[in-house]
Amino acid sequence: MKMTNLSKAAAAEDDGIASGSSVSRKLALLFAATCGLAVANIYYAQPLLDVLSKEFAMANSTIGIITTATQICYALGLLLLVPLGDLLNQRRLIVGQMLLSVAALVVVGTASSAAVLIAGIAAVGLLAVIVQTIVAFAATLAAPSERGRVIGLVTSGVVIGILLARTVAGILTDLAGWRSVYLASAAMTLLMASILLRALPNRSRVITDLTYLHLIRSVILLFAQEKVLRVRGVLGLLIFAAFSILWTSLVLPLSSPPFSLSHSAIGAFGLAGAAGALAAAGAGRLADRGLGQRTTGWALFLLLASWLPMSLMSQTLWGLIVGVILLDFAVQAVHVTNQSLILSVRPEARSRLTAAYMMFYSFGSAAGAIAATLTYSRAGWIGVCWLGALVSAAAVLFWMRTRRIV
Repeated sequence: MKMTNLSKAAAAEDDGIASGSSVSRKLALLFAATCGLAVANIYYAQPLLDVLSKEFAMANSTIGIITTATQICYALGLLLLVPLGDLLNQRRLIVGQMLLSVAALVVVGTASSAAVLIAGIAAVGLLAVIVQTIVAFAATLAAPSERGRVIGLVTSGVVIGILLARTVAGILTDLAGWRSVYLASAAMTLLMASILLRALPNRSRVITDLTYLHLIRSVILLFAQEKVLRVRGVLGLLIFAAFSILWTSLVLPLSSPPFSLSHSAIGAFGLAGAAGALAAAGAGRLADRGLGQRTTGWALFLLLASWLPMSLMSQTLWGLIVGVILLDFAVQAVHVTNQSLILSVRPEARSRLTAAYMMFYSFGSAAGAIAATLTYSRAGWIGVCWLGALVSAAAVLFWMRTRRIV
């Protein structure tokens, strides 16, 4: 879809304002904390499935519907809610979605039946896409020269939220029961919403020449129009498939002999991953300096190499720790670079570009999770490592083939 004159004027105004603006480190960290809190809501249920199964008398064969409903609704939210950031006042949109998330979390935390629980979980997944609205808003507020740095800081909160959600859920469940996980998150989300209401700039640029249906349609058209979105989207799919292959299957060998680790101990490996993700936050600065392709290449080779020490887990857990740090560093570095490059091409469509890119993330994560569990059941941990290495090698080869195109 070609921009109308009004859209072009809005885009020019947007870049003109951004070029003279700056996002303080305090605001960027606030964005990161909000993103981490929001994305963790999707992953709290994973270590609680056995508890929820007993609480609501759901069979083990059907309890998986909880995580499935969350992921499906998250994907729907990417398409139906995130693009609204290009149409509505982003400050109001962010705070409004957070307040709705509070209500959904309270529904989950007080659920009296399986049907209410699933409905609440589905709503939580749908509204968790506020993360992507925040990333797009942060990119809009940042000056072009610092956009990569800001995106790096903000998205570090996303990865850390994903990695630490299991640890937090396990600790709170042991202390006060599983309901405390969602009620505590509701309280924190309400507090964060009140802080953001005061902290966010009230910059409104409403595109009046697009209806909601045209807005959604334009998300699909962006795939055909923007080559950088297609290339970086495929890279995003592959790196998050590798990420999901690791974190979906890791609990299986660690909870079995000879390790037989507790859920809390297994969750502690998320701390190693968080350290790697934090270290990669600076990848955005390299993208700001025009080194996005070089950063991507080095990170993808590290991603491939990470599977070697992880394959030695049966001999030493230190190999696993090193591999986890390398993998999460590599995934975060490529993810930050991807978003920095994608969000620079169409200032007036940053929310839609973010939604389109994150659809690749959803597909990659889902495919990696399914492939990991099937592979582990047939070939064990070594098979999982080979699968992860093959996906990582495919990412390296794809980058080498496309690095001179975009």
